[in-house]
Amino acid sequence: MRNLTGALVAAAALWAATGLAKADEIVVAVQGPITGSSAIFGEQMRRGAEQAVKDINAKGGVLGKQMRLEVGDDACDAQQAVAVANQLAGRKVVFVAGSYCSSATIPASAVYNEAGIVLMTPGSTNPKLTDDPAKKGWNNIFRTCGRDDAQGQVAGKYLAEKFKGKKIAIIHDKTTYGQGLADETRKAMNAAGLKEAMYEAITQGDKDFSALISKMKNAGIDAIYLGGYHTEAGLLVRQARDQGFKAILVAGDALMTDEFWKITGNSGNGTMMTFQPDPRKNPAAKDIVAEFNKEGYNPEGYTLTTYAAFQAFAAAAEKSKSVKVDDLSKALHGLTVNSVIGPLQWDEKGDILHPEFVFYVWKDGTYSEM
Repeated sequence: MRNLTGALVAAAALWAATGLAKADEIVVAVQGPITGSSAIFGEQMRRGAEQAVKDINAKGGVLGKQMRLEVGDDACDAQQAVAVANQLAGRKVVFVAGSYCSSATIPASAVYNEAGIVLMTPGSTNPKLTDDPAKKGWNNIFRTCGRDDAQGQVAGKYLAEKFKGKKIAIIHDKTTYGQGLADETRKAMNAAGLKEAMYEAITQGDKDFSALISKMKNAGIDAIYLGGYHTEAGLLVRQARDQGFKAILVAGDALMTDEFWKITGNSGNGTMMTFQPDPRKNPAAKDIVAEFNKEGYNPEGYTLTTYAAFQAFAAAAEKSKSVKVDDLSKALHGLTVNSVIGPLQWDEKGDILHPEFVFYVWKDGTYSEM
């Protein structure tokens, strides 16, 4: 699994040489799309990780040692994700918060399982990460976010009720995340009594959606559900408005960034998306949010879910007096971690118990809960 590949070479070129762990430190990491089309989310994760490590270290660290943070850039690419995971494993990392894209986290998880490293993702929502039968017996995978089947249930039920008797187009971008979320939403919507009028696919990286918009316009589509990322969503809704097509766009948690509005401008007004209740408003996050704001940074999206992952690691290490995967896993399954995003507990697969998703709507450059 550790053969040098082109992806490994590419990842190595992005790597900051830091050496192996010293006796008085614990090496941890965040892995995500530091570059590429989803880099805004990688930035959120890096910020959350850095602040968490800084804050935990200031309080004495973990097991009396200071944490040292490594940052791995997988650009949401599966091959590069495996290369980065191998790099981190070689650096004797004991915990990784990552990645963002399910298509990167799923292949990377195999490397971490083999290396005996706990992986806790703040943003990968595809059920296959923890449901894959081939992973039976694995104990190293956890999330601080809900899954697409929970998110899709909320979105599908809403669409069936809000647009009863209307025409819905279900669109996905062929990615593990996008298609997975679109299909879960479609399934829930169908179960609630509404059948989609159209089911189409785009390709991540597409920039011209005029043909698809014309097709939807001619079909009389009232609302679009998109399983995909903020860039394509922004271009789609902006071009739709330019063509006089006013169907409402509904999407998932990948639109939780101001970058969406930078693409759409006022065309984004009314766009809806699902995400967990705003962690920035959680009382437990008040001081951390204030610290970010003092630095001129808005801890939106996955900033705080990443911060929470490091809180969970620190709590598990202190409870088990160990950083070994078996000990950490056992501790996590028996803990309630009072994190910045609220209390966290995990089931036997590492999924959080009682995930919540609510709707947000974009209006005049900001988004808020509906």
